[in-house]
Amino acid sequence: MPTFTTYDGTELAYDVRGEGEPLVCLPGGPMRDAAYLGDLGGLPAHRTLIVLDLRGTGASAEPADPASYRCDRQVADVEALRLHLGLERIDLLGHSGSGNLAMLYAAAHPQRVSSLVLVTPGVQAVGIDVTDEEWDKAVEVFADRPWYPRARTELATIGPDTPMPEVMEIISPFAYGRWDEAAQAHAAAAEHEVNWEAATAYYAPGAFDPPATRAALAAFTAPVLIQGGEYDGAPTPARVAELAEVFPHAETAVLRGAGHFPWVDDAGAFVRAVAAFLDPEVRTVRVDGVRLAYRVWGEADAPPVVLVHGRGGNSAGWARVAEELATDRRVYAVDLRGHGLSDWTGPYGFDAFRDELRGFLKELDLVGADVVAHSMGGAAASLLARDEPGLIGRLVLEEAPVFFPLDPPRGLAARPEGPLGLDWEVVLATDAQLNEPDPAWREEVAAITAPTLILAGGQESHIAQEQLSWMADRLPEGRLVTIEAGHEIHVSRPAEFLSALREFGI
Repeated sequence: MPTFTTYDGTELAYDVRGEGEPLVCLPGGPMRDAAYLGDLGGLPAHRTLIVLDLRGTGASAEPADPASYRCDRQVADVEALRLHLGLERIDLLGHSGSGNLAMLYAAAHPQRVSSLVLVTPGVQAVGIDVTDEEWDKAVEVFADRPWYPRARTELATIGPDTPMPEVMEIISPFAYGRWDEAAQAHAAAAEHEVNWEAATAYYAPGAFDPPATRAALAAFTAPVLIQGGEYDGAPTPARVAELAEVFPHAETAVLRGAGHFPWVDDAGAFVRAVAAFLDPEVRTVRVDGVRLAYRVWGEADAPPVVLVHGRGGNSAGWARVAEELATDRRVYAVDLRGHGLSDWTGPYGFDAFRDELRGFLKELDLVGADVVAHSMGGAAASLLARDEPGLIGRLVLEEAPVFFPLDPPRGLAARPEGPLGLDWEVVLATDAQLNEPDPAWREEVAAITAPTLILAGGQESHIAQEQLSWMADRLPEGRLVTIEAGHEIHVSRPAEFLSALREFGI
């Protein structure tokens, strides 16, 4: 592991994992070997993680002065790491107890922080009090778990003289969304990963000055993501929301079914939320409680156009088309739920995506915008245009199903092995609807009054081309253009795709 020498001569170690822009990561515990972070659920696929072993933990040396374990005194170690890396500014992530350290660093060196990610953070630094009573109430969410009665009984044995390792062992089941083998192995490692002497010194008197820290963070202008777990007792989702109020520019992401170690409980949800926040090209908006990621191109005052991907796609797949349209349009491309960097949470189906697209347009004040939608996204957009005339300006449907029942119907699809770009439940739900669609979705197609361009992919497409022609004939302002390109016209023939859009007035 690479090392550097910090302000008092202590040699500190750090690990480098992944590719992309660096993200400095501070482990919690407090004072736990950074090994417990693992690869943070796969985050190195998006960023280069610079994972610091705090002094006296992991491969870092113990300091000559044990008092230097105190949280506020370790701010200088983070600054020494930044200088060693030669970075003008850093993206900084702090977990649990090191959420305090990350906030103290941001307060002391605001000009050195590009963005701040606080994962189930400690909140002592800003004077938020998490009481034992609040924690006890929060963990009642596990009351139906088979291990709960015994674990609750053991909680009652904790007293002021109970050794800290024993306390941590007793409360561990309550720190995870699922107390399965993976969680148990992760928790058991703490016994030899935590420097218990240093952990006690970390919160020594004088470590925090909440009024001063709050005042400094009130002027902190960098974006902040505070990620909590739905089942975490410290901080609870309520305390996550309270912490967000400390910052001028903070957003929250509370992961469903997760506890204090969200990347252990749901690696995908954890990574999607953090990766979306850290990507400068990605923004987020909440629609009916679901976090949607989206990308934007073009000048803010240009006429808007919204791009909607098909099943298994995401907003990044529109990049070539979006860059061309952005010469004179404001382009928005959304990741529908269950796709890309948005939340992967149901319900799924064409009607659900219709409602989601409606919410997206209204949340971003895009009523009347032109919409260009592919396949599954196009089917959802057609339902929206039918149900709410005037919500969409011009409509382009690229190879969108027309809701004739599939003949023969599709059987139950088996999930491929390995990571996917979508929640497999999307496939199951939409296949079921394609097999037996609501008859009104097809029969009331003439209610789509928006000028509509239907783009057909020709003989290489798996979509029945005669159905696309049938739909175009029944639209009051429908037009059909065939481009022999197969199902993904915008990918395989982008120039011809764009030409058709321009001729249509987009």
